[in-house]
Amino acid sequence: MVRVEAPSLRHALANTSASRFFWDRTASACYTDLRHGTSLGGRLAELSGRSVVLATESQLTTALALMELDGWARRIVILPPDVDTADLGAVLAAAEIDAAVFDGKTQQSPALNLPVRVACVPNVVPANVSPPVNCHTEWLLMTSGTTGVPKLVLHDVAGLTAAVRARSVADGAAVWGTFYDIRRYGGLQMYLRAVLGGASLVLSSAGEPVADHLDRLAQHGVTHLSGTPSHWRRALMNPAIRKIAPRYVRLSGEIADQAILDRLRATFPQAAIGHAYASTEAGVAFDVNDGLAGFPASYIGPIRDGVEMKVFSDGSLRIRSPRAARRYIGTGQALADADGFVDTGDIIEQRGDRYYFAGRKGGIINIGGLKVHPEEIEAVINQHPQVGMSRVWSKQNPITGAIAVADVVLKSDPDGACAQQTMIKDDILKLCRETLPRHKVPASISFVPALGIGAAGKLARRER
Repeated sequence: MVRVEAPSLRHALANTSASRFFWDRTASACYTDLRHGTSLGGRLAELSGRSVVLATESQLTTALALMELDGWARRIVILPPDVDTADLGAVLAAAEIDAAVFDGKTQQSPALNLPVRVACVPNVVPANVSPPVNCHTEWLLMTSGTTGVPKLVLHDVAGLTAAVRARSVADGAAVWGTFYDIRRYGGLQMYLRAVLGGASLVLSSAGEPVADHLDRLAQHGVTHLSGTPSHWRRALMNPAIRKIAPRYVRLSGEIADQAILDRLRATFPQAAIGHAYASTEAGVAFDVNDGLAGFPASYIGPIRDGVEMKVFSDGSLRIRSPRAARRYIGTGQALADADGFVDTGDIIEQRGDRYYFAGRKGGIINIGGLKVHPEEIEAVINQHPQVGMSRVWSKQNPITGAIAVADVVLKSDPDGACAQQTMIKDDILKLCRETLPRHKVPASISFVPALGIGAAGKLARRER
């Protein structure tokens, strides 16, 4: 696949309005201050041509440092907030890192004792340093959901921004908001959309209550808002959701079932609602904007916007694209097959003229020799009008080997307590029996106050 070279991010500032900002929970920074300024204390020149680890705790300093380092550094490794410090040494060695950018809050680690250490702060100060000529920066992201030392995936700005440049819904008057962390692929895409579209961006903050985040989004007049389906389910259960009125709503990172799409449509009747498919390895593959779960079968086969998709014999979706990562770093594992297709690990099924996501290869529950994807059961449970979100997991069983059980969060505590809960539970089971084959009906349902969401914004799956 041919990649189109993209200018550094700093070039995007040339025509950006002075009123465009990054906002986090406690501070802000103006884009245009970076035209002739720096957040790196005047030490940007020391990072020229180096391989830099971005070990910032604040997303605001992450946003500023990325804009400065692109086009200066040879390589940037973006550390996510949940990286295990025990893995840090191996990660930095594999990436040949020789410099660190931190924000003063970063936990000190012997692995960050590098030849060059530069602090990044939200306050942008004047600078007069000319960028190096033709410095092509590599961006390294970490995969999520793996065990052991995380894999490093190598991207460049041309691939990362290909989907944004081809079809960006942002404009100069837009205010983007995101539930994601921009140090993961999904959040990074929203960061790039805002920067390249000349739009402001409201950043998320780890541990911030949902109501507080929604209040901040309302305060800054968010017009475009993105998150995983789990992010959105949690937000829709909070009364503060009524304070925002985005004109564009975007979902990605997990399966967008019909229930969440319908609830978003009911909550934001004037908004355009789209869900996208992307992964750290394969990049952004496509958007779906017709209000329906799944995607048209016509997407498989033909090349669309440079992206080609096929279904492998095991039902997995494979993608060949100029938006995909180039390779893994520090491992002998190939990122793509001999034909250049990346195995996404997601299983899809065709029903009529549409494909639907069934679940992940590694998440299958084996019930008496029959395969069950937790996500397809959750999609049915989530249709119930009293259900806010659900999680299906496997429980050992001496007869079938495993059974499927469900944890359910209700939108609100029902009146009548036990009697009402029993009625709702019976209704959910009835819905499952009417919709699913017998072996996919959950053996039990438990009501829980909340379900965990991981650092990547995805539903935290229970260990078996």
